[in-house]
Amino acid sequence: MKIPLFGKKTESAVDPVCGMDVDMNDPSGGTWDHEGQIYYFCGAGCNRAFQKEPVAYLSGEKKMEM
Repeated sequence: MKIPLFGKKTESAVDPVCGMDVDMNDPSGGTWDHEGQIYYFCGAGCNRAFQKEPVAYLSGEKKMEM
């Protein structure tokens, strides 16, 4: 969990495509529900890539380097 400057706690998630930390309250790349689990993305490109091949990214078969 990250703590911003003003003491307000934010929750973060790991983008399943690139591995970046994403603010769950304001994900730049939006979210996507896969089999009842919500995933958070750093950018639209990672979201689109995940939507095309979610199993490959979740299994670790694919990963995008940033």
